[in-house]
Amino acid sequence: MTYQEFKETVVSITEEMQIADYELYYTEGDSTSVEIYQEEVKGYSVEEDLGVCFRCIIDGRAGYASTENLTAEEARSLVVRALDNAASIESEEETFLHEKGDTYAVCPQDTSPSPTGGELIESALALQKKMYQADPRVSDGTQAMMLYGRQKYALCNSKGLDLEDVISLARCYGMPLVSEGGEMYDGFESKKGRLQDFDLDAIAGKAVEDAVSTIGADSVPSGKYTVVFSNKAMATLLQTYASVFSAEQAQKGMSLLAGKEGERIAAPSVTIVDDPRYEGSYVMRTFDGEGVAAYAKNVVEDGVLVTLLHNLKTAAKAGVKSTGNASKSSYDAVVGISPFTFYIKAGQCPVASGETCRGLEDMLALAGEGVYITELSGLHAGANPITGDFSLSSKGFLISEGRKGAPVKNFTVSGNFFTLLLEIE
Repeated sequence: MTYQEFKETVVSITEEMQIADYELYYTEGDSTSVEIYQEEVKGYSVEEDLGVCFRCIIDGRAGYASTENLTAEEARSLVVRALDNAASIESEEETFLHEKGDTYAVCPQDTSPSPTGGELIESALALQKKMYQADPRVSDGTQAMMLYGRQKYALCNSKGLDLEDVISLARCYGMPLVSEGGEMYDGFESKKGRLQDFDLDAIAGKAVEDAVSTIGADSVPSGKYTVVFSNKAMATLLQTYASVFSAEQAQKGMSLLAGKEGERIAAPSVTIVDDPRYEGSYVMRTFDGEGVAAYAKNVVEDGVLVTLLHNLKTAAKAGVKSTGNASKSSYDAVVGISPFTFYIKAGQCPVASGETCRGLEDMLALAGEGVYITELSGLHAGANPITGDFSLSSKGFLISEGRKGAPVKNFTVSGNFFTLLLEIE
């Protein structure tokens, strides 16, 4: 039975049982991944998954049931189980279904044919070969990986919604291992998009450069330093603390940003954006986990907290509209809150000459002396999203006389996320 047939069967059953308020949420996907090690296929996997969750509201109480079996018999069982669950719920929290009326964007569709397993293997082997060719110090242990996946999200409800998003993309990983003086150094580079658009020479070159640049890395003397974070390192830190921007966490007393809308929480140069259709995003969406239209928004603008991220429940509690950030980690998960593509908007580095900013080069010059941090690890254990405190293992480079200097590793960077936002120059 197709999803469309299953959906029509469920709707028919809800009419038969006179269920006025319901929602059907469906996902299906498939992926193929290839891992290359020592010029051979180390791993090859093909995965398919699908699932559907039915939610109904009876006398103000919500009941859930889910299944991976799309048959007429299971459709009836799904509805009956959800009704039984609603009858046993004791929570008095209000549950919401979104009504139609939103204007939904249109995501660009990749109409190119899906790559075959053979094409993925060929590309992964080529990437590994190019990493070996990039530097004679690249050694055994160097790995390459290619992945292609497609995902479909669908939602319909008794309020008139009938939505569908389909996304697909390829992703590749270059993971070289470099040997020098009896020591091993690893590197990493990844790209996402369409397989035919990958520049394997550039990906291999950057991955190997990442490994080679750390040769001879030493530690850093303890002290207080001016720090420049790389794009990747800062993205990692922002991801770790993304939950503090959730209205759900704020309403539970687990975010220090509770009640701070309209207040300055970051330096004036900082604007933080959430964009569900950011160009090149891993996942582009037009609606969230409750069917609310997803849209780009400045969460922090010029240092001021504009809004927390809301779903329908938290928005109702706060007396505002949902920001379209309801999320479901899987088809049968409860509704939570998360950003889509969350990033700090590019700013303008102050340049004494008034010339156009050259990016990192000018940032290092502005720092003068300090540390350029390119990688953070241990974020699950070393970062506290509630207090904002962090103490993380790091690696990067010294900044000497305004330029990138010697590589450094195995040092700890400590601070507080909320203080860091305010001190960004």
